[in-house]
Amino acid sequence: MKPQLQKPSRIRDCDGPDSPLAAATAFRDKGILGKVRRALARHDVLLAYQPVVYASDPDNVAFYEGLIRILDENQRVIPAGDFMPAAENEEAGRLIDCFALELGLRALAERPDLRLSINMSARSIGYPPWMSVLREGLSTDPTSGERLILEITESSAMLMPELVQVMMSDLASHGITFALDDFGAGYTAFRYFKEFNFDVLKIDGQFVRDIHRDANNQVLAQALVSIGKHFDMLTVAEAVEDAGEAAWLAEIGFDCLQGFYFGAPSINAPWDIVEEKRA
Repeated sequence: MKPQLQKPSRIRDCDGPDSPLAAATAFRDKGILGKVRRALARHDVLLAYQPVVYASDPDNVAFYEGLIRILDENQRVIPAGDFMPAAENEEAGRLIDCFALELGLRALAERPDLRLSINMSARSIGYPPWMSVLREGLSTDPTSGERLILEITESSAMLMPELVQVMMSDLASHGITFALDDFGAGYTAFRYFKEFNFDVLKIDGQFVRDIHRDANNQVLAQALVSIGKHFDMLTVAEAVEDAGEAAWLAEIGFDCLQGFYFGAPSINAPWDIVEEKRA
């Protein structure tokens, strides 16, 4: 019988919770979160806007997504990917959601023709300051609810599906639209999916990449957009980067497209730039 080779314990432990790698990662995350907390205390936050266009008419914007940007002491943007995974489980994550919502509602109040989506974590539903920001914004401008889209990632929604359902039901009277973000990237329990009643389904960018050349992504994207259509959801393909992808996605029936091909997130409000050009 062939002897079973075993990993030396020092290698087996190299990626464990007490390993040097884990310690270094925790130290890095703590440092980045410290920067983020200080920035939030200074209110060094703003929104970057990215257009979401109609697949059948890419020159026409369906709505904009407002993406939070946090600035360090030198007014440089701290990359969201560096802190969001760690902040998700911290109060900093709840404060980020509060700032994003506040800035989004302010933009909606200033622009009566604007339709805007804002990201949030399901964990913020039970955070009283977040709900206070929402209630205050809706009372200041009652029309903003009908133009606000709240995006919840699939992975976040699955953490507490019952709470998400209750929130959506409670806020329905305000006309708020709800989007399930990054669909396909997580592990949606379809028994919940049927009960959520999301209005918008945003397909994760991993299924969009090179779709005009990737047969696997073609099959997967078609299946995902079919699910959205069946449940009467507006379907959005994320992370579109070239004309080939855009054409293929429009052909298989996506309602809207989003990605660098149509515009990168900009801290300069696109509508202000358009008005400046007209002037």
